[in-house]
Amino acid sequence: MIRTVLYAVVSIVFVASIIRQPDEAFQASLQGLTIWWNIVFPGLLPFLVLFELIAAFGLLHGIGVVLRPIMQALLKLPGEAALPLLFGWLSGHQAGAEATAALRKEKIVTRREGQRLLALSHMPNPLFMLVVIGAGFLHRPELGLFIAAIVWLSALCTAGWISIFSRRRESSAQQGHASPHSSNAPARMLVQVADAINTSRDRDGRSFGKVLGDAVSSSVQKLLIAGGFMIFAAVIARLALPLIPYALPNGATELLLPALLEGHIGSYAAAVWQGPNVSSAMSAAAVAAVLAWSGISALLQTGYSITGTDLKLLPLIGIRLVHALHAAVLGLLLWKPAQAVITLLPSRLTGSESAMLPQDGAGWQRPSNAYEAVNAIGLPVLWPYALTAAAVLAILILALQFLAPRTTDPSHRG
Repeated sequence: MIRTVLYAVVSIVFVASIIRQPDEAFQASLQGLTIWWNIVFPGLLPFLVLFELIAAFGLLHGIGVVLRPIMQALLKLPGEAALPLLFGWLSGHQAGAEATAALRKEKIVTRREGQRLLALSHMPNPLFMLVVIGAGFLHRPELGLFIAAIVWLSALCTAGWISIFSRRRESSAQQGHASPHSSNAPARMLVQVADAINTSRDRDGRSFGKVLGDAVSSSVQKLLIAGGFMIFAAVIARLALPLIPYALPNGATELLLPALLEGHIGSYAAAVWQGPNVSSAMSAAAVAAVLAWSGISALLQTGYSITGTDLKLLPLIGIRLVHALHAAVLGLLLWKPAQAVITLLPSRLTGSESAMLPQDGAGWQRPSNAYEAVNAIGLPVLWPYALTAAAVLAILILALQFLAPRTTDPSHRG
């Protein structure tokens, strides 16, 4: 009862804020929509479609057989968990969450394994870090590489802590769960891979056209929902900005709320963070920490992706905080060594000029806050990179179509 009343009051206050500040709400929603269309949609769509195709054609189980010994030795996870990790690190948190939820629904991973896999695959899009933040937001591509390296390195540190604690809890269970195929000869493993692909493909039973249509339709629907979450979070961050006390040190007022709610706008707020005691190292560490945290919007998207499973969002939130702390600390510790390395790079790789954000006659001027910067005209886009990903996806689709009749041929089973 109390929770229902609280939700109702918050909803009324939110609607009243929109009525009172319609222009602010419209600009914030436009910013959220711009980020989704320019970055999230092209960055995620090819990977989501590809995972649906891989799962439908049985390749997921075949890859699991091949990678099972490696995944069990390193992370105490089944081999099929390699794909959610790969998709999460190459595409972003939603691709990793969708793939993890699919494995859990098919009972390929246990609840504990799925919870751990969900945390390990929750990563920011690498193209966003390298292209948008480095070349676009900061106008220094080498800083984008530094921030991406910090995020990845802190993720590995966090994964190490997770593996240590998980090994202590599940040592006996994992011994009983060890794969009997880890010591098989290569020839026998190939037979097992083919058998796993055939069994999974026969169980699915859909034609290639049906699989492709379902994959595209499902992926677009998921991305539309993700866009709604992003727009909602951007509007809340914009309307709630006056509620933050302006007595926060070093101008952190403009950073706190965007970083808490939405990772893309929050990362820009960290990139333009200005204050009397704010150094470049602090700004870079803040960007890395915001990306590691990912924002409440990204966490809500993950929560939607795992709907229908027994996976929980609360443990993921705790691990995101640990990851953000690791990223901030490593960013500060490695700043000076990274600067020493950057000075050795050719000048053409470290130029500060970029055409990805608007520039005036006297040179580019940083906007005063993230909300002035993220607009439909100036935000860098990932669509050119999505075209390359789509071309690769088309080649893989043709390969799957060529292989599909062989996996469903009864004479192939021998």
